[in-house]
Order: sequence, then structure tokens, then C-alpha cells
Amino acid sequence: MKPWYEELFRNYARKYDDENFVQGTVGECDFIEEELGRDASRNILDVGCGTGRHAIELARRGYRVTGIDLSEAQLRRAREKADEAGVDVDFQRHDARDLPFVGEFDAAIMMCEGGFPLMETDEMNYDILKNVSDALRSPAVFIFTTLNGLFPLFHSVEKFGQETSLEGNATYRGNTFDLMTFRDHNITEFTDDDGNRHKLHCNERYYVPSEITWLLKSLGFRDIGIYGARIGAFSREHTLRSDDFEMLVVCRK
Repeated sequence: MKPWYEELFRNYARKYDDENFVQGTVGECDFIEEELGRDASRNILDVGCGTGRHAIELARRGYRVTGIDLSEAQLRRAREKADEAGVDVDFQRHDARDLPFVGEFDAAIMMCEGGFPLMETDEMNYDILKNVSDALRSPAVFIFTTLNGLFPLFHSVEKFGQETSLEGNATYRGNTFDLMTFRDHNITEFTDDDGNRHKLHCNERYYVPSEITWLLKSLGFRDIGIYGARIGAFSREHTLRSDDFEMLVVCRK
């Protein structure tokens, strides 16, 4: 049986583009551009690119982008959208735990839990960060978002999902947060692109800032900044708080 994240994205691309948490692309790319010094000569790797929303927007702005994802359905939709937008993005199917790139990119982005932290083990999640590090030359910038481990210590993940989900979006219920592993286990229900309903037993790893900092330092990253990730409004001014569902991480190599 395939892992839950492979089952989820097997036929869930057009419906994915309707999810509430993917509607802030332009503002998020504004932040990415700012961190890159608005230097369009930068070659960017988009890890877990999904349907290509950040990759395509950055390509519109003149950047060279390679987008990788494990889901062929997501990549197929990404290529369609790039064609519609009239931009050239190199979309490739790869597992983020086993990337072929070595010192090829000036920057990497990994948005909306682009693989990390969906994996079954902490070692697999670490492999994703290591592969990103290997793919970057120096100097380089790495920008990503991940689940904020402070949030479930103070708030209900299930309630958050109910309050922020829009009609037709995936729903999450039966959430249980394991304090020993910092994993949230839940039942995710969604409708695929053919109108079929699915129910999956999922789990995701939440991280606290000190863990992320240590992991990145062990891979040679520096100037590590961690902030509250607000959809469509990324900013270094947003101090990470316990009510931020995601954290925004910016570091350099």
C-alpha cells in the first residue's frame, strides 16, 4: 500500500488549486523575490512544487525555475498551467528524499509542506533537507514553510482545520497529537478531480524552532531566521507565535 501522501495526490490537482491555503501565491513570491535581492539571474529549485503555483509565478518574473514533485498528477497540472501562462518551467518527477542535483541552484523554496514534514520518519524528513542542501551551490538562499510545533501545544488542530476550511476543501477530523513524536494523526477526507470521495489516515510531523535550527545548522546553513507564516503575507516582521499554524524559515548557505 502506498503512503498516504502518495494516495492523496494521485488524482488531486485541480481540486488542490481550490484549497484555501494555496491562494496567497503572489504575496509569497513578493517575499521570495525580496530575499533573492530581486536578482532574476538566480536559478531556483522548487521542492514539492505541486501544481506549480510558486514556480510559475517566479518564472513570470523572469527567474529560471526547476520544479520537482513526486505526484505525476500534480506535475501534469503544473505543466498545463505553465503553458497557459506562457512561461517555461522545468518540471521533473523526483522524490525529494533522493534528488539528483549537486551544487546546481542559487536558491531553493519548499512551500506548503512540500514533502517535508509529511514523511513517515524523522530520518526521511532530514533526508529532504540534506538533498536540498546538496542541490545548492554557495552562496545560496533556502526558504520554506513547515508546521509549527508550538501550535498544537496550545490549540486544537482539528478546530483550526474546521474554522479555516472552505466549502469543497479537504476536511480533517479525529486529530490526535502525540507529545512523544510531535506527530498529528488525523482522518483526511477529500474529493478527487473525478468527483470521488476518499478517506485517508494521515500523520504529519510538527517541528519546534530549536529543532529546525539544529537540523539546518548540521547541514551547514547559517543566518537562520524563523517567523510566523501568514498566507500571502510572508514577512520577517511576523514574530513566530503559538497561534501561527506554520513557521516560515529563511536561511543561507
